[in-house]
This record gives sequence, C-alpha cells and structure tokens, in this order.
Amino acid sequence: MILGCGNPLLGDDGFGPELVSHLGMHAQMAEGVLALDSGMGVTRILLDLALAPRRPRRLVVADAMRLGRPAGSVSLVPLDEIEVAPMRAVSAHQEPTSALLKELSSLTGIEVWLLSVEPERMPEEVSPGLSAVVGDAIPRACDLLREFC
Repeated sequence: MILGCGNPLLGDDGFGPELVSHLGMHAQMAEGVLALDSGMGVTRILLDLALAPRRPRRLVVADAMRLGRPAGSVSLVPLDEIEVAPMRAVSAHQEPTSALLKELSSLTGIEVWLLSVEPERMPEEVSPGLSAVVGDAIPRACDLLREFC
C-alpha cells in the first residue's frame, strides 16, 4: 500500500497526492499494489489499518520531508532510519508522526517505509503547485516505487 500524504495547497507539501495521481495515470504498478491519496487525513487511514482484519504486508508513506538533502532529492528509507519523536496521544485530527507509524508497525507487523522528497518550497499560506524541482522528481519517485513494490 502506498499512501500519498500532504496538502496540495501548500506548495511542495502536495508531493504525496501528486505522486499518487501520477501513479494512477502514468505508472503500471504490480498487481495488488494500492496507491491512495490520503491528503491530510492519513492518521485516520493508519488507525483503520491498525484495526483491520486484513492488512498490507508493506506500507510506503510518500511525503515531502526536510532531511537536509538538495531540493528534489528522492529517498526511500525504512522507518527505523528516521528519528522518532515521542508520541503523546493519538487523534484523528493530528498529522501522522513517525511515532504513530512506529506503533503501527510494532503492533501489526506491517513493514513501514518512507518515500520522501526534499521540498524547495513549503509556504505557510495558500500557494498551490509543486516547485519545478519537486515536480521533476515525481517520475523518479514512480520508478523507485515500481522497482520496490
């Protein structure tokens, strides 16, 4: 399962939803791979996965994340390589944290990976559209997902 996270109204934060859209239109994924645009509601999906009787074996969360790399860099990393902040509470009104993903993996056995792009532009006010460098990263991210999934 691939979850595209982010807010397309805030520049490069819309990477995840744009990636899922591109996958649906241009990329042939392996049978059984589901890609969902979770937008800003990924926490609810993660909670549903935790309670579901049937779960995916592997979950890839696609999002724009500042990891200190050049803008447009695409990385596929296991959750274990991301610093996890302590989890205070679980709420469907919060953004997902690495701690929530870690709990999901620990409780369910789902293998969790993060597909990140280094953003160039993440404004605090409404400004839709990806920067050119992040837009150019979409096909590379799709190729990486096709190989991985």
